[in-house]
Amino acid sequence: MTEQVECVVVGAGVVGLAVARALALSGREVWVLEAAEGIGTGTSSRNSEVVHAGIYYPAGSLKARFCVQGKHMLYGYCAERGIPHSRLGKLIVAAEPGEVPVLDTIRAKAARNGVDDLEWLDEPDARRLEPALRASAALLSPSTGIVDSHALMLGFQGDTENAGGAVVFHAPVLSGAALPGGGFSLQIGGAEPMELACEVLVNAVGLHAPDIARSIAGIPPETIPRAYFCKGSYYALAARAPFRRLIYPVPEAAGLGVHLTLDLGGQARFGPDVQWVEREEYDVDIRRADGFYAAIRRYWPGLPDGALTPGYAGIRPKISGPDDPAADFVISGPAQHGLGGLVSLFGIESPGLTSAMAIAGHVEGVVNQRNAP
Repeated sequence: MTEQVECVVVGAGVVGLAVARALALSGREVWVLEAAEGIGTGTSSRNSEVVHAGIYYPAGSLKARFCVQGKHMLYGYCAERGIPHSRLGKLIVAAEPGEVPVLDTIRAKAARNGVDDLEWLDEPDARRLEPALRASAALLSPSTGIVDSHALMLGFQGDTENAGGAVVFHAPVLSGAALPGGGFSLQIGGAEPMELACEVLVNAVGLHAPDIARSIAGIPPETIPRAYFCKGSYYALAARAPFRRLIYPVPEAAGLGVHLTLDLGGQARFGPDVQWVEREEYDVDIRRADGFYAAIRRYWPGLPDGALTPGYAGIRPKISGPDDPAADFVISGPAQHGLGGLVSLFGIESPGLTSAMAIAGHVEGVVNQRNAP
């Protein structure tokens, strides 16, 4: 017997849950299908938990638009719901005089994105804020912060369920097909396999979104990008860090450099680095520690020997390779693939956490035909 539901969101990460919440609050019947045993077990639980300001992204890009909009939405939601978060602020650091012009470029890009609260700090100003810091100059971003990402996802899940939606675990999507009369048929695995029919299908699986799309017969293959896995490892600091804010070097290719972030308890961690891999694996290679010490000591010369311990790793769900320009988020709707009711989210890497509520609002508008895809 085939189960029937109006909307299916595949993937219970932060973006999938935000989309499910938006659809449920608009009055639609929603099921979230998650292959794992709980929410946010993939990329959503393996990041820095940073609320980004919207500084680095090309003007007019989805990353820029949704990050700036999503930041305000996220802070408002967290304040309303009592979800732990903190606007610590961050310093973007030019460790050497030759990097100072990069800060000018960053500040100009931020202004084009509507981020107008950056403050220029010369070396004495930066040292007054963070005495342990080595910096020729820095930019202070006061609207950058951190959030308890699991509490945020629990909030989205609770809102979805309170609006009549359901989150179903151990429910991997094995295959599917676009139906001739509209809608979709899905084959669901797990302990109790079933066939599920839906009118609306949102693919929010993150790393494996291209794989899921290829498993759905009827989606034009040329509309599905190739997936690239870009691993980033984190190391924890054994002692208390002498910093009160997040510390970022100037950006590097494929990432934002090995930066210092703090959790809500004040514990410091460093990362992520950049390692292109062929498959999903989360081991932290102790041999990469030497590179971390070198990168961190450019802006914190006082980092003691032996102070770093392996933490965890995450994988950025990229759709551009190591030699390609960084790709924007891709939200593929009917205008791209020609299938009513289908929205696929590809390449939702950083700032996906910050952007989640804005992405969700956009997807809900596409489904309800208020927004162009």
